[in-house]
Amino acid sequence: MSSTDHDATPPPLRAPERLVAENRLDFRRTALEHVEKASLGGQEHVDIDLGTTLEIDASGLGVLVLVQKRARERHLVTKLLSVSPPVREMLKLTRLDGLFDMVE
Repeated sequence: MSSTDHDATPPPLRAPERLVAENRLDFRRTALEHVEKASLGGQEHVDIDLGTTLEIDASGLGVLVLVQKRARERHLVTKLLSVSPPVREMLKLTRLDGLFDMVE
């Protein structure tokens, strides 16, 4: 395997505009598949782009926590990219912001 095989970082997983109960199951399935691909691909982290996510509820937070747990079990860091102000505020209010690396 050449060094370029490990250098190819997959694109981040883009979260929906509303990460709420109505769509949590679809996002959960996609996100867990993303974790598996990252793990099998030898990546060191899982990136989730929250730049366009304007609303998140408890079920959406639960999905993020589940993804973080699965990633950690596979020795991966979960990075939240471009976290929108409403989502950042919800993560702070629930004290979940410490679970994730947040990258602008």
